[in-house]
Amino acid sequence: MAGYRDLLRTPGVARMIAAQLVARFPNGMTSLAILLHVEQQTGSYGAAGIVLAAASVGQAVAGPVTSRWMGAWGMRRVLTLTLMVCVLAVLCLALLPLSLPGYMVFALLAGLSTPPVQAAVRTIYPKLVNAGQLTPLFSLDASLQEIIWIVAPVVITVVSTQVGTVQGLLLVAAILVMGGAWFILSPEVGRVRIPRSRRAFGRVVLKPPVMLATVIGFLLIGACAAVEVGVVATFGHGGLEAGLVLAVFSVGSLVGGLAFGHIPIGPWAMARRLLIVTIGLGLTMVSLDIFWLGGTLVLAGVGIAPALAVLFAITTASVKFSETAEAFGWAGTGQLIGAAAGSAVAGILIDQSGPRGAYLAAALFALVGLAVSIVFVRAFPDLRHRDPAPYPDTEPIQTARL
Repeated sequence: MAGYRDLLRTPGVARMIAAQLVARFPNGMTSLAILLHVEQQTGSYGAAGIVLAAASVGQAVAGPVTSRWMGAWGMRRVLTLTLMVCVLAVLCLALLPLSLPGYMVFALLAGLSTPPVQAAVRTIYPKLVNAGQLTPLFSLDASLQEIIWIVAPVVITVVSTQVGTVQGLLLVAAILVMGGAWFILSPEVGRVRIPRSRRAFGRVVLKPPVMLATVIGFLLIGACAAVEVGVVATFGHGGLEAGLVLAVFSVGSLVGGLAFGHIPIGPWAMARRLLIVTIGLGLTMVSLDIFWLGGTLVLAGVGIAPALAVLFAITTASVKFSETAEAFGWAGTGQLIGAAAGSAVAGILIDQSGPRGAYLAAALFALVGLAVSIVFVRAFPDLRHRDPAPYPDTEPIQTARL
């Protein structure tokens, strides 16, 4: 923990971590807020699901695009523009009397304009700390983001069910404005400039480490999404049990990230972390007792934040600085598609075999991720004796020839 204290004393680090957490806090609220609002207005969960799908498609498409724009137009311009559009789209969802197509249009717009805060902050991190601190910083970031998934769903559920769904969406808009403004106005966002990349759009994802980060991120987040569906199917919406079990899952990830964040990252680091996740998720199928599920999900969670930290580190270490934002954009798109796929597969298996089907889906997603990390172990960079910093870009005129 002393290492994390030293890290947080580094100028700008604590501010960046706090600002990006608040700016990204709506990520844990928006989907649930839209789901509850559209279901209340239309009386149909099917309609709400279609609207959520539109938002997810928008986010998946926009991730690499808006991230790349930051190199062309500057981080502050892109973040400000996307924030303004996203807030307006959320306000329209909340306040306008819309039909289903109208809800779909504004949800798609909200997804397309989601500010690329995650790509921005992970591009800034290498400029805030020395290269030796980068792995612990990525691990701390991956761990603390679990706070979003522990607190945000509880907050939005309470507001939307006890006060109103309109007020829930207005709360999302308010936090978007406050968190986004704090992040955008942070000095580090103004100081760090991403050089313009002249490589063709999408070329960066073809680099083996970036492709691995995208594919394994898809599988890892798919497993987590399947767990969420399974827990809700096991305990229902009415009680506290589902929320408590999912909170324990996130706490396990938080603890794992803080405990293992200092360990150097070698080629087998991802396989070891995913082995923990796979064992934990495999054990969930033994019993649906709340204490058993809580214990096994704590075990599985211990590997999640450390695995995400490996994804961040290998992405950063394998690209030039001008390519980092787009690379993280592609990784984020993989995770969004994984969340949708994990939820869909879990739902199908629940219909066929009950809640255990969701845990089977989660375990299979994790197992495939483990297999990929073993089969392609040679493609993982060895960072045990090398810091996970991006390759430096040359002068702007030369950068155009990258």
